Order: sequence, then structure tokens, then C-alpha cells
Amino acid sequence: MSEDSTPEPADLRAWRNSERARLLDIRRNMPAAEHRNAGEMIARTLNAFLPPGTQELLGCYWPFRREFNCVPYMREQVRAGGGVALPVVRGRGQPLEFRHWTEEAVMEKGVWDIPHPAEGPPVIPTALLISLVGFDEAGFRLGYGAAYYDMTLAALPSRTLAIGIGFEYSRLPSIHPQPHDRRMDAIITEAGLRQGWARER
Repeated sequence: MSEDSTPEPADLRAWRNSERARLLDIRRNMPAAEHRNAGEMIARTLNAFLPPGTQELLGCYWPFRREFNCVPYMREQVRAGGGVALPVVRGRGQPLEFRHWTEEAVMEKGVWDIPHPAEGPPVIPTALLISLVGFDEAGFRLGYGAAYYDMTLAALPSRTLAIGIGFEYSRLPSIHPQPHDRRMDAIITEAGLRQGWARER
């Protein structure tokens, strides 16, 4: 059983795929005004919790599939004197690589046509903003299924701050965490900030 005693589905992979598809469908069909308002509330909470410039190098993501748009926050982070890095998929089963980003960076399309810096040495962020498809109250994140961030967090220093970003409709009783699943340090939705659980893994 998972940590909240919810019985684990007999076919966990099928359950996760089904939940992932359901949640992505909800996000795809969110009315524009609702999506915009939720994004504004997420941005306010994010700015209060992690003011731009307070992290030396912040790993972010380039939004797609109507994820929360963190590009304005990335720009503020750079203007405040901090650095921003974006992920590069190196291959299936491998942790993400991060490269410095600025508004002048030459970008190229990678996996799923998501842009990332075309060149530059790998860098190690001090904190990560991680988009989520679903999440639970124990701090675990349901992603897109490739486990890139789980592998990345396992490879990064344990002090790296992991912040999940998503929408409140994505909350689940449990994602039924497995040994490879990595707990977030905090999760931000339009409903506010969740944190306080022990990041044991």
C-alpha cells in the first residue's frame, strides 16, 4: 500500500497512464480565463516563496501543453542577478543535463519539440522548478512517465531544492509512490504552497 493506506491499483502502470491522460485532458480544456487566473496566483506564490535572485542558479522548464508559464519568472530571476538553466534530454534512462539560459541564448528543439539552449557546458542548479501532471499530499509528483526528473534528483546533490508547479485540479489522494519516485520539497498551485513533509527520498 502507499503511504496514505489507499490500496495500490493492481496494474499501477495502467492506472498512472489513465490518470495522466485524464489530468492532461483537464488541463487542455481549462477555459482561458481560468488558466490565466490560476497562473497569476501561482506566480504570486512562487515569487513570495522563492523571490527572484535568491537562488544562484535556478533550473526551470520551457512550458508546453499549457503548463504554468515560468518564462516571466525566469526573466525576473536573471534581472535580479541570478542564473537560469534549462533541461536537455540526453537519452532515455538518463538524468537531465542543464545548460545556462538567457533571453539571448540560441535555442533548439529537443524531445517533444521543447526548446533548450543549443550549446553550453552542463551546470548544476541549486533549485529546480518542476512541472507536474499530478501530485499528492505526501509531496510526490506524477510526471509524464519517462522519470527524467526522478533520475535527475537522484543524481543531484541532496541539498538541491525541488519545487513542483501545477494546478489544483491535479491533486490526487496518492500517486502510489514507488522506490524510484522522488518527493518534492514544496508544491505550488493556485491554491497556495504545500510543504512540511520530510523529503526522505
